[in-house]
Amino acid sequence: MKRIEKRALSVYILVAIAILGIGFYVVRYVLYAGEWASAPFNEAVFSQGVLAVGTVTDRNGVVLADVTDGRRTFAVNEDVRRSTLHAVGDLHGNIGTGALSVYAAQLSGFNIITGSYTRTGEGRSIALTIDSQLNVEALRALDGRRGVVMISNYETGEVLCMVSGPTFDPYNPPIDPDAELAPYVNRAIQSVFTPGSTFKLITAAAAIERIPDVYDRIFVCTGELEFGVDIMTCPRAHGSIDFEQGMRVSCNIVFGELALDLGGDRMVEYVSNYGFTERIAVGELTTARGNFDRAAPESINLAWSGVGQFTNTVCPATMLRFVGAIANEGNAAELQLLRRTGVSSLIPGGSTRLIDRTTAAQLTEIMEIQNRDNFPGLEIHAKSGTAQVGGDREPHAWYVGFITNEDFPLAFVVIVENGGGGAAVAGPIANRVLQAAIRD
Repeated sequence: MKRIEKRALSVYILVAIAILGIGFYVVRYVLYAGEWASAPFNEAVFSQGVLAVGTVTDRNGVVLADVTDGRRTFAVNEDVRRSTLHAVGDLHGNIGTGALSVYAAQLSGFNIITGSYTRTGEGRSIALTIDSQLNVEALRALDGRRGVVMISNYETGEVLCMVSGPTFDPYNPPIDPDAELAPYVNRAIQSVFTPGSTFKLITAAAAIERIPDVYDRIFVCTGELEFGVDIMTCPRAHGSIDFEQGMRVSCNIVFGELALDLGGDRMVEYVSNYGFTERIAVGELTTARGNFDRAAPESINLAWSGVGQFTNTVCPATMLRFVGAIANEGNAAELQLLRRTGVSSLIPGGSTRLIDRTTAAQLTEIMEIQNRDNFPGLEIHAKSGTAQVGGDREPHAWYVGFITNEDFPLAFVVIVENGGGGAAVAGPIANRVLQAAIRD
C-alpha cells in the first residue's frame, strides 16, 4: 500500500511539474511571442535579416516603406527617404529607432492565435504619426548641418516631425560612415546635448515655486559674477533687471544667482522631477538619459549649471515633452510615433502632470516672443540657447518652445550642432518648419 502511495505521489509531482512547465511556456508565449516572431531569424517574414513584409506610411498615407517582388523598397522621392530615414529604418536594420525594427511584429501581422500568418502573406500596414512633407522641409532647413528638428502635437503627443542630421538615402548607405558624424544615430532620441540657455526654463520653474519674492527682486548684471579667482560671464552688461526681464534677455547673471539661491539639491530635484535625467518613452522607444551633477554650494559650477552649462546634458525628445507640457497647462502628453487608427483612435493618449498649472502659465507668459517680425502669423513662445561646448568648437544652437495658433497646438525643438547663436541659427529653422505646418 505504501509503495502505491509513493508511486501516486511521484505521478502527482510529475503532473504538477508538467503543468507548471506548460504554464510557464504559455505565459512566455503570450508575453514574448511577438518578439520571437519578429526576430531576424524568422525566415517567414525576414529575408537575409531584412523584414520582407509590411508597409509603413506617414500620417497622410504617403508610402515610406513597402515590399515589391519580395524586396524592401522605400519612398519614391529621395528627399522623403532621407528625411524619414531615422523614423523608418534602413535596409540592414542598423537604425534601431526605425519602424522596420521597432514595429516588426505589427508589420508582420503577428497575433498569438495565427502567428505571423496573414491572408495575403504580405504583412500589414502601419501609419506613423510623422508628416513626411514636414520632415522634408526640416531636412532642407538644416541644409546639410548636423542637428535635430522635432515637432509634436502637445495635446495628443503625436510626433509630426523628427529629423536627425546627418542622414543618408537608404538605397545608398555610407560605405565607411564617419564615427564622428554617426549617420546611423537618431540624434532626436539617442543623443544628448549641452542645453545652454534653454535650461533656464527649468531654473525659472524652480525659482517661481521656491523663491517667494522672485518677481520682486532686482538683479544687477555687470557682465560678470566673481567667485574668487573664477568669473562667471554674461554676453552683455544688462544693468538692473528683474526676473522676467532676465528671462527675456537671457541674462546669465540672473540665472546664475537663482541657481545659487536654490542650491544644488533643489536643482537636482527639479531636473529629476521633469525627467531630464531619466529615460522617457517615445512610443515603443526610450530616450537617452541626460545628465545634471550636483555642484558645491556657492560655487561657480552651481551658477553655471543654472544656465545650462557645467556638465548639463539634455535629450531633444525630453526637452520637447517639457516645452509641450508648459504649453498644455503642465500636462505632458506621452510622445507617440505610431498613429492610432480604428477603435484605438477613440481612446485618448496618456498624459502626466509634469508641471504645476500656475507655474506653466507663468512660464508661458515670460516665453512669449515680444517681436514676432521673424515669425509672421505664429503665436510663438520660445527660448533660445547658445550652448558652449569647449575647445575651439562653435556652440550648439538651440531654439525650443511652442505655438498657440488655433488648431495648431505644436511644440518644437531645433538644434544645430556647433551652429553658433541659437536665435540667429536655430530660430529661422523653427520658423520655416512651423510655417509649413500651419500651411498644411
